Amino acid sequence: MNLKNKTTRRDFVKKTGVTIAGSMIVYPVFADILNSTTKKKKVALVGTGIRGISFFGKFLNDEYSDVIEFVGLCDINPGRVAYAKKHIGVNCPTYTNFDEMLQKADIDILMVTTVDSTHDEFIIKGLEKGIDVVTEKPMTTDEVKCQNIIDAQRKSKGKLIMAFNYRYGKVFTKLKEIIESKEIGELVSIDLNWYLNTYHGASYFRRWHGLREKSGTLLLHKSAHHFDLLNWFIGSDPVEVHAFGALEKYGKNNAFRGTNCRSCEHKNDCEFYWDITKNETYMKLYAENEKYDGYIRDNCLWRDEIDIFDKMAVQVKYANNVQVSYSLTTYSPFEGFRFAFNGKDGRLETHEGIPWRDSVQEDQSKIHDKEMDHSTHSKAELKYHEIVTQRNFEEYKREEFPFVRKGHWGGDKLMFDEIFRGKNDKLLNHAANVRDGSLAVLIGIAARKSIDEGRPIKISELTDLVPRINKWG
Repeated sequence: MNLKNKTTRRDFVKKTGVTIAGSMIVYPVFADILNSTTKKKKVALVGTGIRGISFFGKFLNDEYSDVIEFVGLCDINPGRVAYAKKHIGVNCPTYTNFDEMLQKADIDILMVTTVDSTHDEFIIKGLEKGIDVVTEKPMTTDEVKCQNIIDAQRKSKGKLIMAFNYRYGKVFTKLKEIIESKEIGELVSIDLNWYLNTYHGASYFRRWHGLREKSGTLLLHKSAHHFDLLNWFIGSDPVEVHAFGALEKYGKNNAFRGTNCRSCEHKNDCEFYWDITKNETYMKLYAENEKYDGYIRDNCLWRDEIDIFDKMAVQVKYANNVQVSYSLTTYSPFEGFRFAFNGKDGRLETHEGIPWRDSVQEDQSKIHDKEMDHSTHSKAELKYHEIVTQRNFEEYKREEFPFVRKGHWGGDKLMFDEIFRGKNDKLLNHAANVRDGSLAVLIGIAARKSIDEGRPIKISELTDLVPRINKWG
């Protein structure tokens, strides 16, 4: 690899004119949530799957118990919510009826981590009661539910906060800084290719995510992260979407199928066999509680009922004329992404996980575990992000930016620091509200409709949101 133009972080920041605010600030979106009192915020969680009990549960309780206290946990599965209480390490009431929790618990902040298609129910009920709501992505799964949430927010004194932790990821914040510095001039287009490997990508098809009635397809569940990043980088609203997609690998596209991996007669023949019994948490959270609601965590990814796409390509046009070309692959041999930003005066690129570009090769079966690891005491990564900019008619500049993969590129803690402590040292509009949540899912909804109907979809067809050329102008 050519290192002749390697620059230090200090030189790179100096040359690009990027500045970092040194003082801690509180964004307006959190102004009503955070105040000068030292009283702990009372939080309740609905949805105690693995995402709920780990990221929104144990991690919060371990790291933020000085500023929050859990006052309720809710899930339709009594076994899961009972296990959640032990796993998180809290001593609060548990509920299997959300309305009962909403009535009995004194809640300041409601956290929603249920099945995607049910987010709207809990978000709206929380807002109607004047409670601040933090919801996992995607905000919702169709345009009707999206409009209902928008309407509820307009009437509520509570605030909806989107948990878009990717925005806070250190490498993505760095990219945003470079874009804002105008190092490559005015942004005109972005190419983003995201790759899910045969471990992480396949996992969505084993779970409820494989049904569009529950997840809205991966254009909502997974791509909402990516679409929000694009919206945030571009600083404008999407206006039109044209997409293609298909289901060609998983689902019915196989000669054999079983009930679930544990009982499958094809264990020795299936390359995608996954042994849930090796994961103690999954066994206690899911397998031991199947008797209550029938949810199978190690379902067969070849089952006929799967109806989401496993390959997707999306074109997006923005109000400021920036164009995006995006693709999502769900059965790549490696996990990673390629970002390319084209400006009127140059180009910015970075990548992650491309095996032949990395000196250190990783175990593909464990990469997603690193992303989901929220430990703040883990050892530093040995790799770096290669970030390259090149202005027209000039030599390229290459930076080795410190690599962080754990906790969603370091974004988990930074996001919760802002939500629960009001801390953010970068003036980059990280905080995401109902409009941000809406526009991220509206791209996915428009893409799904475009694939189904074979035509471009205008965002204005879906809700009453009026596109803005400049989101923050």
